[in-house]
Amino acid sequence: MTTCRKLFCVRFVAGHIAVASGLIAMATGAMAQSVTTETVATSATLPHDLSPWGMFLSADIVVQAVMVGLAFASVVTWTVWLAKTIELLAARRTARTSMEAISSAASLDEAVQRAGTKNGAIADLLDAAVKELKLSSDLSDKEGIKERVASRLERVEAARGRRIARGTNVLATIGATGPFVGLFGTVWGIMNSFIGISKSHTTSLAVVAPGIAEALLATAFGLVAAIPAVVIYNLFARMISGYRALLGDASAEVLRLVSRDLDRREEVPHRRKILSAAAE
Repeated sequence: MTTCRKLFCVRFVAGHIAVASGLIAMATGAMAQSVTTETVATSATLPHDLSPWGMFLSADIVVQAVMVGLAFASVVTWTVWLAKTIELLAARRTARTSMEAISSAASLDEAVQRAGTKNGAIADLLDAAVKELKLSSDLSDKEGIKERVASRLERVEAARGRRIARGTNVLATIGATGPFVGLFGTVWGIMNSFIGISKSHTTSLAVVAPGIAEALLATAFGLVAAIPAVVIYNLFARMISGYRALLGDASAEVLRLVSRDLDRREEVPHRRKILSAAAE
């Protein structure tokens, strides 16, 4: 009886071991199949080239259009920087040279002779003052002449300020809209990632990762275009403010020369009267 019980226990334990071994084998096979499927999905979904150029080529057409537009905006930013830097440096150098030339002049004619051969904003200020004095040569109201000369100088100064600031608004536009355009590409890329998840009926990272990488690349393009544009725009704003201040000083100097010449014009007839009275 004891022997039979031992045999029964041995067979019972052996049967449970066999069942457990079968379950382990089935689980191992399922895990192997899952790993194989995920490996195949990964190799089929992930692009072979994960460089920026490879992600650009594998991106959606809308995301590619966003990247191309932002790259073009970046090229425009650096082109404006180069052109405006040369223009501003040349204009400031010419203005300072002309300012030094007319600051020691005793009359408007002398200032024109010293700075007349130089092209620039100060030469335009001198020409405007000379033109107004010629048009008002038959008038004797000094204050009216000064007001008209000041009005002409103010208009020349404003026109030169607008001219030197031309093109900087493009930098402000790129700096303000670049991040949002990149964000649009990011949103579009993430939408495509979720669409890929729904079509493949899997939540594997291999399905989501490429679209997210392309989306983040669009954001990077937006930042690369926007950050230099903002920095360059602020730099130009300070340089243009300094240039306008220099023009304001030059305008005040020209107006002083005009006032000095008007006083001399009034003093000459007065001296003639004195000399004629003394002769009589």
